[in-house]
Amino acid sequence: MSSQTFIPAVPAEHRILRRAEVEAKTGFKRAHIYNLMKDGKFPRAMRLGVRAVGWDSVEIEQWITDRRKERA
Repeated sequence: MSSQTFIPAVPAEHRILRRAEVEAKTGFKRAHIYNLMKDGKFPRAMRLGVRAVGWDSVEIEQWITDRRKERA
């Protein structure tokens, strides 16, 4: 038997990330994030209000995971 413990996958919690947090997670600045979104290479922001947008945390984490897989 293996000494590894099976940990079941837990559904990720959906949170709304504001731009500063997305910048911190990706290392990209606002202009680059919006250019990637325009080109369809980054998750789209959702409108939260007249002057506020946010991103789904699960989509951002998946995007980061996909970039890591591309490196391998």
